[in-house]
Amino acid sequence: MPNLPEPSDDAKAASRELSACITAAILNASGWLPFVDYMDMALHLPGLGYYAGGSLKFGAAGDFVTAPELTPLFGQALAPQVAQILDACAVSPAPTLLEVGAGSGRLAADLLLALEGLDRLPERYAILELSGELRARQQQTIAAAAPHLAPRVVWLDALPEHFTGCVIANELLDALPTHAVAWREAGLMERGVVMTDAGFDWAERPAHGALAAAMASLPVDTAPFVSEVSLATRHWVSEWGHRLVQGALLLIDYGLPRHELYHPQRNQGTLRCHYRQRAHDHLFWWPGLSDITSHVDFTAVAEAGFDAGLDVLGYTSQSSFLINCGLGELLMARQAAGGEQALRANGAVQTLIAPGEMGELFKVIALGRGVDVPLLGFARGDRRHAL
Repeated sequence: MPNLPEPSDDAKAASRELSACITAAILNASGWLPFVDYMDMALHLPGLGYYAGGSLKFGAAGDFVTAPELTPLFGQALAPQVAQILDACAVSPAPTLLEVGAGSGRLAADLLLALEGLDRLPERYAILELSGELRARQQQTIAAAAPHLAPRVVWLDALPEHFTGCVIANELLDALPTHAVAWREAGLMERGVVMTDAGFDWAERPAHGALAAAMASLPVDTAPFVSEVSLATRHWVSEWGHRLVQGALLLIDYGLPRHELYHPQRNQGTLRCHYRQRAHDHLFWWPGLSDITSHVDFTAVAEAGFDAGLDVLGYTSQSSFLINCGLGELLMARQAAGGEQALRANGAVQTLIAPGEMGELFKVIALGRGVDVPLLGFARGDRRHAL
């Protein structure tokens, strides 16, 4: 068993209820449930899944810390790039800023205030968030930090049919349910979940259809090799090819280009759980209490966008992107003010840009249509050639 903090009795009770639902799904699937379905239920089952429940997820008191939770400088650095994309959409009605999966609402609040300072406020800041609990927290965060801007914010239940403007997704793709897969001597296998006397466990079946085709195209030529293939990410990106009229998607997440993600030294996959600031790989430990993520295949993101008619406008590390957007100047201004906030800002920025922290692990990719200006976030250090 993992050496993790003991969940509360209420948390355990919720996890048992979720586990009963997963068990029923396994039985309904003749005893074998694809891992992608297990992950979807563990994260999103209404009322019980990780993102559908009421536990604190973001920030130092939660399970993990995202960049916006570290410092408002993240949103402030992102603002000039957002403004440039909105300015490139010279249309009527005015372009919209859409954040998909807004977490605690911290980035929305920081971006609104920063765009106000740049005199580039969008008429509408839309948030696509399916979790009612997270919507409520986002509303509270924005109302507390920027009450005069709260009327500009609207919540969506689904992707818009047609969209013009800028889309932001920070740490969204890594949490989309992914297929767990394996290359064995016997062939291409999909990993699934079964019931045993000890609880949930892994079992494999031959991969078929679109999953097998995706696996066959990957640069894996040794067995055994365990990894993930996110068909959901490819589908999500492809959808924007039908919906984006003009503008760009800014996708920020941790991951790698394909040749690095499926390197022989990374043959155990990238599935990880996050619980109370600890990462672990016990995917069946108290389902619903840990976040589950996997690294993003940024080559697949670029291919899906290109195949859907979108332009790949840039790809680089988070460090290069934020520095190009003026993070250094923002930090200098904060340091000039002095005090404890300056010290905290310095430490947070180091986490954002240091190679051993988020700076290199996290990447930024931009996909768009009808944006003819070079994006400032990729002015130096663009790595599209590495995709």
